[in-house]
Amino acid sequence: MNGHNDEREDMVNGQEHVKEEEVLLLNITPDGGLPSDLSASTNNNNQLSQFDGDEVNLLHGKFETIPVKDFASEVRAYRDVEKYLKEAVLCLDLYESGVRETIGGMLKHLLKTQQQPDFTIEDAKEAIFTRESGGCVLAKTIQGMLSSSELGGIDFDQSWICIMCDLPTVTSQRVVIARLRHPANLGTNCQEARFVILVITPTREKTTKGYLETGRTFATLFMDLEFRHMLLDVNHEDEFKSHLHDRMSKLITVQGLPENRMSQPTLSVFDEDDAMNSRCGFGRGIIGDLKRRFPHYLSDYKDGVIGHNTPHKVIATTFFLYFACVLPNLAFGMLNSNNTHGAIGVKKILFSQSFGGILFGIFGGQPLIVLLTTAPLALYTKIIYSVCEDFDLNFHAMFAYVGLWNMFFLLIFSFFNMSKLMRWSSRSTEEIFSVFITFAFSADAIRDTLKDFNENYYSPKCDESNITNTGDSTNVSTVLTTASTIATSVMSSLNTTEQTVQQNPFECLRENSILFLLLMLGTVWIGLTLFNFTKTPFLNAGKREILADYALPISVLVMAFFGSFVFRKIKMKPFQYNPNEQMFQLAPLWDLPIGAIFAAAGLGFSLSLLFFMDQNISSALVNNPNNKLKKGAAYHWDLFVVAIINGFLSLFAFPWVHAALPHSPLHVRALADVEERVDQGHVHQIVVSVRETRLTGIVSHVMIGLSMFLLPEPMSYIPRAVLDGLFLYLAITALYGNQFFERILLLVTEQAAYPPNHYVRRVPQRKVHMFTFIQMSQLVVLCVFGFSPIPYMKMIFPLLLIFLMPIRHKLVPKVIEPKYLKALDGH
Repeated sequence: MNGHNDEREDMVNGQEHVKEEEVLLLNITPDGGLPSDLSASTNNNNQLSQFDGDEVNLLHGKFETIPVKDFASEVRAYRDVEKYLKEAVLCLDLYESGVRETIGGMLKHLLKTQQQPDFTIEDAKEAIFTRESGGCVLAKTIQGMLSSSELGGIDFDQSWICIMCDLPTVTSQRVVIARLRHPANLGTNCQEARFVILVITPTREKTTKGYLETGRTFATLFMDLEFRHMLLDVNHEDEFKSHLHDRMSKLITVQGLPENRMSQPTLSVFDEDDAMNSRCGFGRGIIGDLKRRFPHYLSDYKDGVIGHNTPHKVIATTFFLYFACVLPNLAFGMLNSNNTHGAIGVKKILFSQSFGGILFGIFGGQPLIVLLTTAPLALYTKIIYSVCEDFDLNFHAMFAYVGLWNMFFLLIFSFFNMSKLMRWSSRSTEEIFSVFITFAFSADAIRDTLKDFNENYYSPKCDESNITNTGDSTNVSTVLTTASTIATSVMSSLNTTEQTVQQNPFECLRENSILFLLLMLGTVWIGLTLFNFTKTPFLNAGKREILADYALPISVLVMAFFGSFVFRKIKMKPFQYNPNEQMFQLAPLWDLPIGAIFAAAGLGFSLSLLFFMDQNISSALVNNPNNKLKKGAAYHWDLFVVAIINGFLSLFAFPWVHAALPHSPLHVRALADVEERVDQGHVHQIVVSVRETRLTGIVSHVMIGLSMFLLPEPMSYIPRAVLDGLFLYLAITALYGNQFFERILLLVTEQAAYPPNHYVRRVPQRKVHMFTFIQMSQLVVLCVFGFSPIPYMKMIFPLLLIFLMPIRHKLVPKVIEPKYLKALDGH
């Protein structure tokens, strides 16, 4: 594969695994004085050591990688922790923020526990800080460091630090652990510290009991993200010590396992499939997926109930999924109803969403994937309807045959392991498609806004010449014509079967457009403000997290209240709903001629390519190694389940569903615990753990099914503007963490303000921008075909998605060196 397969990360047990190594980094800054020859030189050249009255010194620091402590074989590790648990010195919620104040508070707490102190705070600070630094530079520290062979470079773990020193007057080792009330800046590489470990040992001590070995023990304990995250919510010292003991026991068990004692090559899910396919390829991918996921099936339910903060996260995510799915369903339902003249409407799309979501939640391999009917699927429905009108064919029968052919091709893809092609789908391909989906959501919202302004704000009805009298002899005729027109409109409103509000044809409704804009932008503003509320200093951490988790439901409900109650006197366009929509009526498959059936195969094949790419790209983004999922992927089985679901939906002319962006990655993020990191002033979030559960998908789609009983009211109280605000909210939040979009912003960002990302450090700026322009050109081509006003051009869109992979692996390496591509296009 010419080495390109190395650019896709390995997956352990079906999960992509970044080639990273987390190690401990020892920093020693010698606190001794300058050598005699340098000291003499400095004393004789005061002009070199004085600058504007400030003393200038040279500081020498040394970083050294040290191994983590092996709790299974190094007996000293167990003894160090047991000794600490017996005489624990623990500072919970220390309010100090500076490095000197924090160390001082910990030393005072330590001295209080001693009947006869054997050291003073001043002596300890002299040993902890380097000389001549004014008590600002720590002499000996240990921190976690993440090194990536794929991305190159390192990343400091800035949420904790272990500080060490030795004192001649101390008779035995002393360990103090402090949890800071607020993140503190303790140095260049520790700007968001929440935990500080202070180790003090005797100067003359056995090596295994010295400050380095003791510090290595406690640093190994605090390397784990999930462990530190649990400690943040501990309220009592006994609970804190219990977690320490559990962590130690887990390390003893895990490090002692035979598989962790030997280095074994890791296989990706696709490599495992290749090993099985050497015997017989048919269905081996599905079998591998089932073997990988089935042992975790019961835990998929249990993990949605048991765990720290799990009930709150699951409930919040369930409401998020409900609103994120049901509101687009209403919008696409109205779009399909207009495109098909009522053949497919809101009621059918809600059933498809509920039915498909529940079945996939129960039988799907990766339950964090969210199925949804999307704008491209609505477009395909419109194309099929246009074909039926052009050739006088039965729409329901043609729709059913296209869906059945789509199912047939998807079954072939799944049984013959075609998802293995996704090994060639790099981060570049996934992020280009993700940005395209963002543009699609934004385009829908902008299109509706322009349509409303054209109908109301810039309407000829608001022209003063059409609504005022001119005073000449033609007024009588104008009045008679107006009266006749109004009478005709009243009579037609009495005879219509739709429950719509008739507006005066000569009434100027500019306030409708202003309210439309207010509701749409208000939904986006409230949603984004609450989504980013965790970054503000208001309230406390728990309440901020709750508001962020419920950002979408709160914004929708608030703006729907404003639109339907506060501004109820403004006559906005009512909710379009057909209560007489036929539901479970089998499509008349026998009404379609043979030629049309085979023509449907062409449409079905093009549709299957769209399903294949959407489904697998969404799966790849969900199973991204940065999400730290543990139960593995199921590409082939998921495609099989989606094929069966859509085959059934096609028989009754229900809308199709497949894995959706950005809903699927946002579902993962909603169930995740995250930790903030600060790197040279830039804040970024990393995932600590994700609750891999089926409950959120199942319960939310049950609620969507029950929403069919809420039609037309109270669903009609949600204005269309709020739905468009939801589209913009999903589009903007989907860009968080998208490196392609981040590099687009670099084009208009001052170089001094560039974030210290790995590709900024490793790749020349010219190459970074060149790769960005290559991606932008591919995105432009997708937009030209995806947003083309010619319906048949959009059928080529799935083929263009597939061509992104050979372009990335065959053409791009000719202009950008592979070593740079690993940094720009690696996970």
